[in-house]
Amino acid sequence: MKQNAWKQPFFSGKMPACHLRGHWASFCLVDELGDGKAYGGLPYTLHDSAGHQYYGRLNGEGFAKLDDFYCGPLVLMLDERYCGIEKPYTDLMTRMTYTLPITELQVRAEKTRFSRDDGRPVERNPAQQQADKFYQVEVRDLVRHVAHLPPEVPGAHRPKRHALKMMADLGFGPPQLTLAGLVLFPNQHTVLEVRPLRALRPILSTEDQFCALNLYQLALIATLSYCKFGQEPPIKPVDKVSFPLDPSVGNLFAEKLSGYQEAWKVDPGQIERFYPIYEDVPYSQRFEILPFDPELYQQNRPELGPEQEHPARLHFFDDKERGTDTQAFISHHDEVILIAVRGTASLCDGLRDANAHQVAFVGGVGKVHEGFYQAYQAMRDFVLRYFDRFYTGQRIVICGHSLGGAIALLLAEGLRRTEEVRFNILLYTYGAPRAADSEFTEGASALVHHRIVNHNDPVPSLPAPWMNTTAKIWIPGAVVLFSNPAPGGLLFVLGLVRLSGNPYQHHGAQQHFMPIVLPDGTQSSVLWAPGCESIEEVGGNRALQINGDMPERANLIKQLAQFKQHMMVVSYIPAAWATLRRWQQTLDTNSTLVTAREFELIDHALTTMQEQLRHKKCELNCQRPANQRGYEGNDGLSAEVDRLDTSRQRLASLRWRRLQAWEVYGSHAQSPTLQPCLNRWFSHQENRELSQVASIPPQRDDDWGAGRAQTLDIDSIV
Repeated sequence: MKQNAWKQPFFSGKMPACHLRGHWASFCLVDELGDGKAYGGLPYTLHDSAGHQYYGRLNGEGFAKLDDFYCGPLVLMLDERYCGIEKPYTDLMTRMTYTLPITELQVRAEKTRFSRDDGRPVERNPAQQQADKFYQVEVRDLVRHVAHLPPEVPGAHRPKRHALKMMADLGFGPPQLTLAGLVLFPNQHTVLEVRPLRALRPILSTEDQFCALNLYQLALIATLSYCKFGQEPPIKPVDKVSFPLDPSVGNLFAEKLSGYQEAWKVDPGQIERFYPIYEDVPYSQRFEILPFDPELYQQNRPELGPEQEHPARLHFFDDKERGTDTQAFISHHDEVILIAVRGTASLCDGLRDANAHQVAFVGGVGKVHEGFYQAYQAMRDFVLRYFDRFYTGQRIVICGHSLGGAIALLLAEGLRRTEEVRFNILLYTYGAPRAADSEFTEGASALVHHRIVNHNDPVPSLPAPWMNTTAKIWIPGAVVLFSNPAPGGLLFVLGLVRLSGNPYQHHGAQQHFMPIVLPDGTQSSVLWAPGCESIEEVGGNRALQINGDMPERANLIKQLAQFKQHMMVVSYIPAAWATLRRWQQTLDTNSTLVTAREFELIDHALTTMQEQLRHKKCELNCQRPANQRGYEGNDGLSAEVDRLDTSRQRLASLRWRRLQAWEVYGSHAQSPTLQPCLNRWFSHQENRELSQVASIPPQRDDDWGAGRAQTLDIDSIV
């Protein structure tokens, strides 16, 4: 054999290069700053062209060298499993299902940081100057199992995969079924810049108390529930899945946030940018979308047919097959399990909304809206199966908009009453209708529920307290009404009106957006906890009040004209964002939440509302016979007037009261990681705008606290 055989190409058309020994190769793993200490001591494996394996450890600077191997390229792998004791890695590697093949390399990469705030690859590395070859690699390039790792990020110095494939085709390298590892060429020093394994996750407060942070963050997440999961293929995947649809639930959590991209789109038609506040976390602590790997997990195998598991089936609930069309998604990390329930989005949803017949809440107390209850029953087992696998004591955070808020309430209360485990639940709902009667509301008083209502949103005034709608009766009645008014009208009314039982009643501590117009014509709003439902009913125009045993049609049409106030992207999200900005400004400047002019405008509105209630009290009293003019309803109206007066007093106190950090940021108020999160958020021009939003102080815990039953409904009087 010629002495210069090593100079020949590594591969010919049919034969590998001659097996000569005496060659060397060195390599070094570094971070984006060129420092290799983060990877010092890592075990590695090298495979040469003759199939020999070489084991070693990187030195303290992340460097290693191999001498006297067979001629040809080497394949480098760093696939040693993690053997430390740190949480959450040990939990993820030993949990009951979907145990993760976490490597020592992954753990080291999760402890490094990006040199750029946006996580984009750097163009040059200080260690690049000493390299014959320089690659920007990811953990997935150096390990075998990659389904649980983030998708590849394009870069100028990514390694080429064709060399590894060529070696596999010729029978070189490690004997394994899948291509894995990185090709190193002989007699050269290779520097590998390992991309940090970090992720972004929306920060959420886990405290019971209402805070502006959760108000905004969960408004975005509740809106995301209207999107598809976005998995390709959606069913019956064979070897891998992807999430190309943007926006979608899978794309956000499995693609963008896992790839350290700040996503802002939570609705396909969204134009205005609303960025969540994200925290930078080790990849293993992100909101997880479970891996799909039929080689590792038997439950992923396609031959299981309808029983096959995949991410869409595990994280996304879409119950069209059972006729409820309920949709929700669920994800988790080591501190939080997050559930978001979609609102009305289809004809099936609309029919379910209309089915307001009251049925017993099995496993609890009171009666609930039958349509909402059917949807809750459809998804309860889905949620409990997820908990059986991944619940480790996390705070359960549930949110939903409109119909989704009503279902979320029943789900939260059903989970709270689970006897086997005491789940710690936090619920935020937006524009939710009434879902249950007064007995249920009182029985669920321990459930922490922050109920957000936008002024003029018609949905929270439904179903009216007097309703016990039976769709099987009122829908045929509505049809017959046009051909035969007398029997049709009777059927219609019988299908709507509650003849016995308890009235529908809202649950939760209400937070109400009340609009005001400033002197310059700017529209602003006040977020407050009124403690009485008259504010909400006035805002919704009380369209469905009884007038001669029939709903008042003019008010209904007027109310529906305000339906844009019910939408998330154009109404609730902007109001929640503005509230967060105003509270931040107030906290930073140590100023009060309500200016003198704002106080004047809001106080005038409250005073006017009090006068209206007093006039209604007099009107009702005059309509009753003299011997029945007492005070069933009048006492209720008087109490409502008193509550409005209490709200005015709370408003007045804001001219001197200062905000506390926990009111803005909840459990993150004193966290050392909060400021970096805010710096990232404020780097977007959209989040540096000033905001005109005020707030009335929350009620005392011993008055109308979270989950306390609200005993008066203005509709039950008029």
